[in-house]
Amino acid sequence: MDDKDQKPTESTSSTEGDSLESTTNEQSTSPKPEESAVKVSEKPSGSLVKRLLGKINIYLLLFIVVMIVMGAVFAVAFLANHGTKGINVKTQSLSSDTLKQLANSDVTVGQPKQVLNVQSNAVFAGKVLIRDSLEVAGTIQIGGILNVPGINVSGNGVLDQVQINKTLTVGGDTGVQGQLAVQKSLAVTGTGTFGGPITAPQISVNTFLLNGDLNLTHHITAGGATPGRSNGSALGSSGSASISGSDTAGSININTGSGASAGCFISVTFAQKFNATPHVLVTPIGAAAGAIGYYVNRSTTGFSVCAADTPPSGASFGFDYFILD
Repeated sequence: MDDKDQKPTESTSSTEGDSLESTTNEQSTSPKPEESAVKVSEKPSGSLVKRLLGKINIYLLLFIVVMIVMGAVFAVAFLANHGTKGINVKTQSLSSDTLKQLANSDVTVGQPKQVLNVQSNAVFAGKVLIRDSLEVAGTIQIGGILNVPGINVSGNGVLDQVQINKTLTVGGDTGVQGQLAVQKSLAVTGTGTFGGPITAPQISVNTFLLNGDLNLTHHITAGGATPGRSNGSALGSSGSASISGSDTAGSININTGSGASAGCFISVTFAQKFNATPHVLVTPIGAAAGAIGYYVNRSTTGFSVCAADTPPSGASFGFDYFILD
């Protein structure tokens, strides 16, 4: 009895032991409340930048960077173009002593081999002195008067209007395509060749040489000083003679007095001596002069009109003369 009763008891106790052991294992396996709280607080936190990058889209970040770069570029360009606007530049007056120091001193910028480049326009309020040559790659515009001691143009030059107040000297050939107007005298020391007609109200030359024929469509007027004269013995008592004209051509008027005789009526002295004895042509005016047997004596200094026979007394007559060298 006792043995039978003890067997069930052992099984029951074993079963209870197993349940207790399983319960103990479960309790040891399941985390305690304190341990779970500690584990939650011990989660890896990471850096703030990494957590932000994890939340921000990479494309949005690139867009923001591009906008920042573009804003910086626009800011630099604006400052470069408008950096000087709105800036109040303080001015300082110069005393007379300072101006004297500047006037007595020179300021040198750079070395002779260096080049000064000015990108913007430059305005000089005062005078500009260039000690060496000036080379201009573009055009030159001068708003005022250009005053230079000399101009040397190696190539072609085009001038709309030129006024020369003093002397113009041309060393080479000169071609005038338009009209040449000379308000004063024109002096030509050398020869002159004209392909067309010359029209002038008056031409004064020392020597006029024609290689061809001389065609005159108007009168010939012989000008010049009136030659001198002296009365001859053929005029008689109270007779007189006069002359009008020049060394080239003129007229002689004769008035005989009482007791006229053969001889010279008048002796004419040229205003300008001829180089050689000229040709003197004398023609009588009217029948009274034609009835007189007259003749001419001539030389380089003058000529005389004479009568071979006794002329009539108390008569008036005349002669014309024309002289060629």
